[in-house]
Amino acid sequence: MTWNPARLPDLTGRVYAVTGATGGIGYFAAEQLASAGAEVVLASRSPEKIEVAARAIRGQVPRAVTSGVAVDLVSLASVREGAEQLSVLPRLDGIFLNGGPMHFSARETTEDGLPLMVGAHTVANVALVAGILSARAEDPGVPLRVVHASTGFVQRFRRDISRPRPAPRTGIGAYVDAKTRTEVFAYELDRRARAAGLPIASILTRPGVGVDAKTPERPGIRDSSVAYRRNPYTPWAQGKDAAAWSGVRALVDPDATGGEFYGPKRVAGPPVRLDPSVHTARPGADVAERIWAELEELAGVTLPVPRG
Repeated sequence: MTWNPARLPDLTGRVYAVTGATGGIGYFAAEQLASAGAEVVLASRSPEKIEVAARAIRGQVPRAVTSGVAVDLVSLASVREGAEQLSVLPRLDGIFLNGGPMHFSARETTEDGLPLMVGAHTVANVALVAGILSARAEDPGVPLRVVHASTGFVQRFRRDISRPRPAPRTGIGAYVDAKTRTEVFAYELDRRARAAGLPIASILTRPGVGVDAKTPERPGIRDSSVAYRRNPYTPWAQGKDAAAWSGVRALVDPDATGGEFYGPKRVAGPPVRLDPSVHTARPGADVAERIWAELEELAGVTLPVPRG
C-alpha cells in the first residue's frame, strides 16, 4: 500500500508503548499514535517528564489517552519493574523500543556494570521484551509487534560479529556494535516466533537523521527550556517528528510483517521498506545463536521463544 505518515489508520482501541517517549523521536511517535486514536503508554525514566510529555500530547490531541511507566534503561531492576507494569495491561498491540542514551561513550557503564551503549540500547530491550513475552506465554492475547530502532551506521560501518571481539575504543564504535547486535536479535526473534507459531512480529526501523533545528516546538519537549543540539547534517536532515515516521509505520501499517525493515531511503523522507543488512539478517545460525545466548546472559533472562 501507499503509506502516508500524515494519514494513519484509525487506531481506536489499540494500545502501544513507546520507550524514550519524553523527548525527540519517542515523543513524536507517541503524539502521532495518539492523534490516530491509540492509547499510548509513555515509558521513560522520569515520572515528571512523562507528565510533561502527556500534557504536550494533550495540547495537540485534546482527547488523547496516555499512561506512564517508569523505565530506566541503564538499570535492569528498573527494566524488570517496567516490564511487569506493561505485562498487566489489559491490552498491548505493540512496543517501540526507541529509548537509550545518545551521549556516545565507550567507557561509561550502566548500574549493572555493563558497557553503557550495549547495556542500554540492546541488553535492556532484551530484558524488557523477555518480561513482556513471559507474561504472555500462557495467553498471548492480541498479536504483538516489537519494533526495534537501529541506525544507518550499521550498514555503513559494518562490524565483524562472526566472533567475540574486544570492546570498542570509541563511543560511536560502541553504539554501532550495540545496534548491530540489536539487528541480529530482532531478526532472530522474528525467526523463532515464526517457527514456534507465536503471534509476534519483530520489525526493524531506522529514523534517518532528525535534528532539533527542523523539529516543531512542543512545551517542555522542544522549546527554550530544552537544550538545543547542533547537527552538521541539518541542511539535509528532517525534524524529529518526521524521524518518528518509520517507527510508527512499523507499529501500525496493516501490511507490515515480521522480519521487515523500514526507514527513509537516505537521511530523510517518508519511510519505505528497506533491504536488510545481510550481515545482521543472515549472519549464520551459529552467530545468531551465540549473540542471542550472550544477550540473554547479560540481561539475566531466558526468552520464552525456543529455537526452531
